[in-house]
Amino acid sequence: MAKTKYKGVYTDNNGGFFYHIELGVDKVTGERIQKKARKNSNGEKFKSAREANKEATRIRNEYLSQNGYANYRLKFGEFMDLFFLPHYESNVEESTWIARKHVFEIITERFSDKVLREIDIRDCEAFRTWLLNEPDYSQNYAGMIYGAFRQVMEYAVTLEFLEKNISKKTKAIAKVKSVVGYWVKEEFEKVISVIYIQNFYEHMCFVAIWLYFMTGVRVSEGLALYWNDVDFEKKKLRIHHTLQSKSSKEFVRKPYTKTVDGIRTISLDDDTLEILKIWKQRQSEHGIEDFILSYTGLPVHRSTIPRIVTRYAKIAKVKDIQAKGLRHSHVSYLINEFNADVLVVAQRLGHSSPEITLKHYAHLWSRNDEPLAEKMAGNIKFNFSKETYMDFNGNQNIKMELVPYQNPTIGENK
Repeated sequence: MAKTKYKGVYTDNNGGFFYHIELGVDKVTGERIQKKARKNSNGEKFKSAREANKEATRIRNEYLSQNGYANYRLKFGEFMDLFFLPHYESNVEESTWIARKHVFEIITERFSDKVLREIDIRDCEAFRTWLLNEPDYSQNYAGMIYGAFRQVMEYAVTLEFLEKNISKKTKAIAKVKSVVGYWVKEEFEKVISVIYIQNFYEHMCFVAIWLYFMTGVRVSEGLALYWNDVDFEKKKLRIHHTLQSKSSKEFVRKPYTKTVDGIRTISLDDDTLEILKIWKQRQSEHGIEDFILSYTGLPVHRSTIPRIVTRYAKIAKVKDIQAKGLRHSHVSYLINEFNADVLVVAQRLGHSSPEITLKHYAHLWSRNDEPLAEKMAGNIKFNFSKETYMDFNGNQNIKMELVPYQNPTIGENK
């Protein structure tokens, strides 16, 4: 028998999965209540530790519901370990779980020894104030932590440990709209001009920066691209996968994107196609066949892209941006250079509607009305009146101007 990463879930000597969990203590006999199984409610054997954990979570919750643990003096830390964390982990993507683990650790550390039912509104408000003032957290990160805390308390209500979510009586921490930096065309040109592509690794860095800037794909989408996603004849790029990785050797290429509408096919320009052809040939000389962004045969880790961006931004002496800033840079490029329509931009980015595109990128269209303003000049035709038609009965302290005034020629018909 071997432990898995899930609490109470194990593998046997034959590689089979099972759970063995404790549900509490029998109030009559004082004996521990345990449950062990190798199959789910449909009588099917567990195919993974995740499946076993999901069933164990269901059994815990079902037992709780049937046996009325509402008055049990459970501590917050115990509730997190026994109920919330197994539930959360079994219901979200692994990447989401990894990203949120630290958030729940912060919350657990704050309330670990506190009896769940004794957490009151003052505790909630004190936690909210602490997040905003004490740690070196951005307001958005503090808001995410407090939102997660409210989610935990709501789940305690669902399981009938609490009668109501007391944290909802406090205000949520407002999200501040963050401005993502991006490169304009001239900055991008400076960056790619300092990359020495004779070096194999630097050549990959060049391809990575070029590909993200010219296509607007998300970081995880770009990392997952295979060569068979490129149609050199039809000049198309198919974006159908995302890459989730713990390390360069431990990764999963998932057959979907961040959203359903993220699965898309976009057009590629001739320059990008030529750059990709050259890189494909060079990769093949090193025995690399699958991933476009690879110099070892394995995909590069997600953290590699921001390091590449930062390194060459410093060398080129342009502002440093986040990796996702290349996606914003693509939008800026399309708008400022080609006056791209919002529908086209939305399609290339994989948004479900133009409204989503405008929500995130409306500020990039700020210069889009300059040609319109130029066309407006002189379009309205009129002549100023040579006499007044107004019977003035207003403020008598305002005297009528008697000095002759030369009418301007704005809009005047000639």
